[in-house]
Amino acid sequence: MLPETVLKQAQQEMLDFAGTGSSIMELSHRSKDYIAVAEKAEADLREVMAIPANYKVLFLQGGASSQFSMVPINLLNGAKKADYLLTGQWSKKAVSEAKRFCDVNIVTSNAESNFTTIADSSEWTFSDDAAYVHYTPNETIVGLEFDAVPETDKPLVADMSSTILSREIDVSQFGVIYAGAQKNIGPAG
Repeated sequence: MLPETVLKQAQQEMLDFAGTGSSIMELSHRSKDYIAVAEKAEADLREVMAIPANYKVLFLQGGASSQFSMVPINLLNGAKKADYLLTGQWSKKAVSEAKRFCDVNIVTSNAESNFTTIADSSEWTFSDDAAYVHYTPNETIVGLEFDAVPETDKPLVADMSSTILSREIDVSQFGVIYAGAQKNIGPAG
């Protein structure tokens, strides 16, 4: 649960955010008051995650599932193939969406074990011409979690919806990290 002091502050700010006389929800996204909130949120996230300066931070609508299509749309860059590790229901959905935009090479799949194991990385088959490699570090439906970051020379894309901010990570190992805020970043987290 959120501390009562936090809930009371949020309650008060629903009617008057930072002395503006308006709720934060009523402020223009171009107003100096809202821009200050967005800049603080980015600065705090950069600090907590030690995000390098050469990385962009984007706050987007739609949750992580919308990124299942946005990843190939934005990262293929003329390539025809992407590598995916199929290790649970969330990566299965990511694979399904990516197939709308490119050929998907399944680097490893544990569907035959009902998504309860991960094959040793020595058995994985990466493609030479993939634009990127996508994986889901923590597949929450069955409870499968990677204990190491996959090694690849391609940009590594991670759906960290259920792991972001749960532990320190080296952001520089990744080309793209995306996450839905509702799990670890929102009130539930």
